[in-house]
Amino acid sequence: MLTLRYNLKDMIEQNPGILHTVRDFISHLFSLAPGGMPMTIIMALATILCAIAGYYVTIFILRVVAIIVETTETDWDDDLINAPLLKALSQLAPAWIIDLLLPDCFPSSGLLASVIHIITAFYIIWVTVYAINTFLDNLLYAFSRRDKFMPYAVKGIFQMGKLIFIGMGVIIGISILVGKSPVAILTALGASAAILMLVFKDTIMGLVASVQLTANKMLRKGDWVIVPKHGANGEVIDITLTTIKIRNWDNSITTVPPYSLVAESFQNYQAMRESGARRVARSVFIDITSVGQLNDEKIEELRIDGKLPPLSEKTHQSNINLTLYRDYLERWIEGHPNVRTDLLYMVRQLDPTPSGLPLELYFFLGVTEWKRFEHLQSSILDHVYATAPLFGLRFFQTPTGRIESN
Repeated sequence: MLTLRYNLKDMIEQNPGILHTVRDFISHLFSLAPGGMPMTIIMALATILCAIAGYYVTIFILRVVAIIVETTETDWDDDLINAPLLKALSQLAPAWIIDLLLPDCFPSSGLLASVIHIITAFYIIWVTVYAINTFLDNLLYAFSRRDKFMPYAVKGIFQMGKLIFIGMGVIIGISILVGKSPVAILTALGASAAILMLVFKDTIMGLVASVQLTANKMLRKGDWVIVPKHGANGEVIDITLTTIKIRNWDNSITTVPPYSLVAESFQNYQAMRESGARRVARSVFIDITSVGQLNDEKIEELRIDGKLPPLSEKTHQSNINLTLYRDYLERWIEGHPNVRTDLLYMVRQLDPTPSGLPLELYFFLGVTEWKRFEHLQSSILDHVYATAPLFGLRFFQTPTGRIESN
């Protein structure tokens, strides 16, 4: 757009007869004005009218473009070309016309023409930056609406792009105001690079971290993560250039710097969600003094009750209650409709402790949603607690002060 503006200006400067013709026509048109209105005022008014006309012509053209966009089948153009972007673009036409024509209305006042040029050029730069940033916002919105791109942490990259264009606008704007080349401004800023690095340290580190998190697929919006150092345990709701917002399960919000997730370890449960299986590894503590042998009558009673396999099936000949209980639990878990038997499942002993003998149940449930998972896990453990006395086993617990009557 800036190139087009300067091309038009060069064309007018190379053909001064065009401007003279316009001035003569306007002078003849207003020659009958009362009091003999000065030519400078006439040209200024005519330029303002041309700017207003250019604005409405641009609005008309952009509305036609908007209608064409709405009639297309694709949704990308609807997201990228919207009312805020068209409004920003429509602001450029009046500024271009004023910048091209109004300074020539004051040929005898070089200072006034220079001031008008600086103001309009400064305005054009900032409207252009605003239009570019609006387009980037639209592009980010288009990405966020599509399932293919939604999980990726691209918001920080777009924010960095906006900062770059704003920085370019600041540099060019300063160069216009002070009458220096943008290269000279950059050279001056380069001398204070250390200070800039200190000021924008978090922004630069956030950008690098966002790129690493996205490229390595370490974190996406909607992931369930645990960051122990920051006390975060919940779902990622937003990933920006300088912060990652995590909604904890108590509905509080924890903000974490992106670079801390790259430099430190965190736990991501998204792979568990996508696999459709969630692990259960719970231990119950058996009172070792309750472990012993069962007599044939008790074993037959358990077999009749369905707690032991029929005699026709191949089984070991052990009559130790803990062994029989472990085998029963493994068979019961194998037959549970919500247990993933295609994954590892077992009931095993762990090292004895002063609190008893740990008996660990290790298996995977085919449910990952938190509430259903907890309910299923609790119901399975309820069954474990309820059936242990049938095998003559007791669970260890510290004395409660309850006195049993004889």
